[in-house]
Amino acid sequence: MMALAMTAPLATELDRATLERARALDPLAMRAFVVRYERPVFALLSRMVGRGPHVEDLAQETFLRAFRALPAFRLDGPARASTWLLTIATRLALDSRKKKRLPLAEPDAADGVPDISTPETERARRELGRRLAKAAEALSDDHRAALLLSDVHGFTLAEVGDALGIPEATAKTRVFRARQHMREALGTERE
Repeated sequence: MMALAMTAPLATELDRATLERARALDPLAMRAFVVRYERPVFALLSRMVGRGPHVEDLAQETFLRAFRALPAFRLDGPARASTWLLTIATRLALDSRKKKRLPLAEPDAADGVPDISTPETERARRELGRRLAKAAEALSDDHRAALLLSDVHGFTLAEVGDALGIPEATAKTRVFRARQHMREALGTERE
């Protein structure tokens, strides 16, 4: 199984009390909400639409939409706050890519990982990053979104389906086909 485990799924969600205050539109709780979830939102958007000022615009729009809908967010509902927010970001990114074809940026070889590498391993990481970016760019937007949500952000297949507005079985198929494409593309690159 080919996994793009560049970032781990969120280890902890924002605590319930802070989420309740954020739902009541408490400015400090809303700030805590942004601080907790801004990195995963930026990571997802950057991987889906590439880097640049448009990512900041999409992130800002993600949080604006979330704040408008936050009072209706059910704390005891089926979705975690992170899943709900990344769903908003995913749909905005897909809409953005449909409106304007944006080039994908190459991922950093080691986002946030301490560097204890040699020049040779660093060169190998950069090359792997280029190969991954090239393979991911060839994916359809729908397959790329399913793969990122599943393998990078740790969504279950049911959560991927919810985020993309598709049945769980379709999400499973998209993730499978995206992984298959990545394996084939990376296998071809090695030859």
